[in-house]
Amino acid sequence: MSDAATATLFSRFRRRPLSPINQRRWRNFKANKRGYWSLWIFSVLFVLSLFAEFIANDRPILLTYNGDVYFPVLVSYPETTFGGEFETTADYRDPFVQELIRDAGGIMVWPLIEYSYRTINLNRRATSPPSADNWLGTDDQGRDVAARLIYGFRISVLFGLTLTFFSSIIGVTAGALQGYFGGWTDLLGQRFIEIWTSVPQLYLLIIIASIIEPSFWILLGILLLFSWVALVGVVRAEFLRARNFEYVNAARAMGLGNGKIMFRHLLPNAMVATLTFMPFILNSSITTLTALDFLGFGLPPGSPSLGELLQQGKANLQAPWLGLTGFFAIATMLSLLIFIGEAVRDAFDPRKVMR
Repeated sequence: MSDAATATLFSRFRRRPLSPINQRRWRNFKANKRGYWSLWIFSVLFVLSLFAEFIANDRPILLTYNGDVYFPVLVSYPETTFGGEFETTADYRDPFVQELIRDAGGIMVWPLIEYSYRTINLNRRATSPPSADNWLGTDDQGRDVAARLIYGFRISVLFGLTLTFFSSIIGVTAGALQGYFGGWTDLLGQRFIEIWTSVPQLYLLIIIASIIEPSFWILLGILLLFSWVALVGVVRAEFLRARNFEYVNAARAMGLGNGKIMFRHLLPNAMVATLTFMPFILNSSITTLTALDFLGFGLPPGSPSLGELLQQGKANLQAPWLGLTGFFAIATMLSLLIFIGEAVRDAFDPRKVMR
């Protein structure tokens, strides 16, 4: 291969520099120190929660037995694998199983917290205070609060991100159609949204929860039915404002279809306001799930949930660590998201110029 061809090949994979406007936005975002560091803190916490099984689990991360290496955190092994009597999954906290592994010269590498969100500590009573064994104490069923906090944080953020993603797609599409075509499309769309938003969302959730057991995806689907309208007004206004600009008329004159004009030329302008609102929609999604879990209409019983942790704190005033843990976890998470949203707002504000 010639030197010129090699240079061309590597130039394709070379990172393209940001455009001047994106450089200005990034400088504005970094200038908001509170939002910038909140993004880093929230990102680190979220990434760590994605590996919750390696941080808090009642199964060892790594196990050796008779010279073989096993990974119980990833694979379920029957007790008979380690010389036991039952074909069921081995209980690695059982002294009998631990003795079988030790007798074979095996070792077990445990996670930082040796409890999963559903593991009951039989050596301590329910609602036990924080200790070296249970860092944040136990709940009213003897489960480790720290483990449930980590898993609950992951579920809350994943739920909020998923709901925000699909809500944004539907809301941006609906707002773009209304704003670009106007006329009867806009009129009928606005009347439909007015009627749709008048449906009592909480009552609908209560009715559905009394008929079927809510799950992650059922709750996501129900909340998605109503959350998509949050971005319609913003996107609709941007499309109404720009649909008759000269560059749009020029694109029509060149024969471009409506779809290309909408999503290639008009949508980038509307995405400025959309991206500014997204952190607040994420915040609202997490708050809604927490409220539903607190009221008992959220995730199935036993699921790790920040709202369920708050409800336990309310029901067990003699165990203040339950309510305080849930409060500070939710307050910290939502505060970080608000600070990130403020930084994003500053980044896309054309009036802010950082030198």
